[in-house]
Amino acid sequence: MNNVVIVNADIRKGTINKNIYGHFSEHLGRCIYEGIWVGEDSPIPNTKGIRNDVLQALKQIKVPVLRWPGGCFADEYHWKDGVGPRESRKRMVNTHWGGVVENNHFGTHEFLLLCELLECEPYICGNVGSGTVQEMSEWVEYMTFDGESPMANWRRENGREEPWKLKYFGVGNENWGCGGNMRPEYYADLYRRYQTYVRNYGDNKIYKIAGGANVDDYNWTEVLMKNAGWLMDGLSLHYYTIPGDFWLGKGSALDFPEDEWFMTMKKALHMDELIRKHSTIMDKYDPDKRVGMIIDEWGTWFDVEPGTNPGFLYQQNAIRDALVAGLHFNIFHNHCDRVQMTNIAQTVNVLQAMILTEGEKMILTPTYHVFDMYKVHQDAELLAVDSTFGEYEYNGEKLPQVTVSASRDAAGKVHISLCNIDHLQDAELDLELRGLGAAGAKVSGTILTADKMNAHNTFEQPEAVKPVEFTGAAVQGNKLAIKLPAMSVVTIAVE
Repeated sequence: MNNVVIVNADIRKGTINKNIYGHFSEHLGRCIYEGIWVGEDSPIPNTKGIRNDVLQALKQIKVPVLRWPGGCFADEYHWKDGVGPRESRKRMVNTHWGGVVENNHFGTHEFLLLCELLECEPYICGNVGSGTVQEMSEWVEYMTFDGESPMANWRRENGREEPWKLKYFGVGNENWGCGGNMRPEYYADLYRRYQTYVRNYGDNKIYKIAGGANVDDYNWTEVLMKNAGWLMDGLSLHYYTIPGDFWLGKGSALDFPEDEWFMTMKKALHMDELIRKHSTIMDKYDPDKRVGMIIDEWGTWFDVEPGTNPGFLYQQNAIRDALVAGLHFNIFHNHCDRVQMTNIAQTVNVLQAMILTEGEKMILTPTYHVFDMYKVHQDAELLAVDSTFGEYEYNGEKLPQVTVSASRDAAGKVHISLCNIDHLQDAELDLELRGLGAAGAKVSGTILTADKMNAHNTFEQPEAVKPVEFTGAAVQGNKLAIKLPAMSVVTIAVE
């Protein structure tokens, strides 16, 4: 069967919010401590305690927004424990993640410094599960109030004269589970109450995000939109790509059979159905799409690497993870009318990480490289694409072999990203550029691929999987003839 793609370069379908490329950093395992924060006295080069190598790597991919402090950790986090002189900050047990001691050395000031250094928006998740309305209200006041008040004065005593700009604030996390095991009706009422006291001080306007559904809990979305939709700016959704069973065994990140590769791709593509069905419910109460869908936890979740703390969720990252990231981005782009932010879980050393560290060493994962290849789509205009693809078949089940999305940036350059999920078969396709024309166009591209399903980077071989120039696109008349190798992610630029 012929693989045909028609990119309508003159039909624009909305803006791809750059925040679709957001990240998530929780106090979990070695994400914050060792991964991002090493302290000012560390022999590892740092800026006020934040690792320079990680900082530079994240700046390279233009991180637009960073979510913190959780996750499940958010609903047992008491922000006042994490401000003031570090030596006098309260120590606590991280009951969710490994039972380790949390010394609170990385708190509000340190996180907001990190966001300033990254030039990204902070997205802070407040504590509804075990915190009070007053505690949440005072946190917002501490961070954003410029006048005379106990919290603003305390901020100044702690070394920050000017308030911070804070746009994104989550009112609770996973309140159906680790955030309180609530019913949607109960959480909807709590959300209405708590958000009332998340105030806008001065010209700081907060975009309030309600804790949304787990996977396909459509009733949760229905209840929240019906009872509190007009009081929120965003509603979250959490979905992880797990080839196995969450409780019985998720599958290995590296030592997996063919059927788990196929199942991973199938589960990743399920994100499209989830977005469509949750969007339909949101449309019922919000036809103008004012409320953004905020997919603030997504990515692969496998069994932890052997020999590591099971509560640290440390997993390796292979070419399979790169395909999962590319599939998600193509889906997110095509729903950019509703999806306004997503945050991959998680930035460093946890789940589908961008970066892995070991002492002073750091490596970039295949997923990182996909973020780097796709950053050209940030804030670009989504283009209409018509496509027909062959199938990737395994044991009688079928999936589309290729997925695609295309955008046009402010300078007029068109970028087309393609994922071939078949681990064995190349894909040849004809790509027609309508409204632009390929004849005489300058075409360039980047590809990420590998020759093994579990190809990954290690501290001994940090560049085993990395992007290279893509030479598989040839101009033929007003079309491009493209050959996509098996298990590959490609971004093509046409100007």
